[in-house]
Amino acid sequence: MAEASAWLSRLQRDEVTEADGLEFEAWLAEAPANRAAYRQAVAVWHEFEVCADDVLAQLATQARHTALRRPPPMRALTRPLLTRRWLLGAGGFAVAAGLGLAVLPSVLVQPTTRTYVTGKGQRQRVTLADGSIVDLNAETHLKVSFARSERRAVLGDGEAIFDVAHDERRPFTVEASNRLVRVVGTQFDVRNRQGELTVTVARGKVQVRPIAAASSGRTFMLTPGQRLDVDRAGVEQLRAVDPQEAFSWRAGRLVYRGQPLADVVADLNRQFVEQVEISDPALGKMPITGVIVLDDQHAVIARLSLMLPIRSVPSDRGLLLLPK
Repeated sequence: MAEASAWLSRLQRDEVTEADGLEFEAWLAEAPANRAAYRQAVAVWHEFEVCADDVLAQLATQARHTALRRPPPMRALTRPLLTRRWLLGAGGFAVAAGLGLAVLPSVLVQPTTRTYVTGKGQRQRVTLADGSIVDLNAETHLKVSFARSERRAVLGDGEAIFDVAHDERRPFTVEASNRLVRVVGTQFDVRNRQGELTVTVARGKVQVRPIAAASSGRTFMLTPGQRLDVDRAGVEQLRAVDPQEAFSWRAGRLVYRGQPLADVVADLNRQFVEQVEISDPALGKMPITGVIVLDDQHAVIARLSLMLPIRSVPSDRGLLLLPK
């Protein structure tokens, strides 16, 4: 529990790094008890938040009684009133332990918000304070807020895989493209690109509903192996899929099944600095089915030309695709 509390505090620092996240994952993997202890530490902190004012009042009373029993000091000393921040500092550690409370970071008393941004060709793994893990695809903007009763993420243009730690008292929601994705503990992928939303579930259950109550969209409950697509016009389509295909970008592979070439090119342009253009709009509608490995850009285009009747020539921005 002491190690779990220390990790909870460490992951809330403003200067937390990817190395911290990797060390945290290694610590979780060392023993099954570590993950359980971390969840228990978070739960204890939540319980403390509910009764924090009463606990602080009791500690203040005990501190006054203790001071009265002590001999007067050589000179007067002033001590600030007990606060949550004092309780979580070194001076309050022993007192909190005496009451059976884990000493956890004061930053969780108030809602905390963190923003994560990835650039072109960049993928990032983030470990959140509750133990949830988020994998961010290239050119993704994600904002995560933790409060007493909720865990909330806002996904701008981008894509992310969420592996959410179970916490019935604090549901995890993802807001994207005017839809709200709500879970308790599960693994799923959310893709929000230019107003088109895709939610794919690998584990657990995920509810997807419109944010506005007056919206014409429906509410869906997705189970493992299901994907919900919502286009720019709000048209919804639910289908059965292999979730690992949606997750394949995490391993540097893109899987397509009958998707237009224009969508493939848009994905490639998020991964490489040199941009690919399509010479003819009709060419962009050509469907493609296959797996694209994201290694060298020119090798990717060469393999793409084997899958479709296209060829590439240099352009001012990078490469131009033409029909063969």
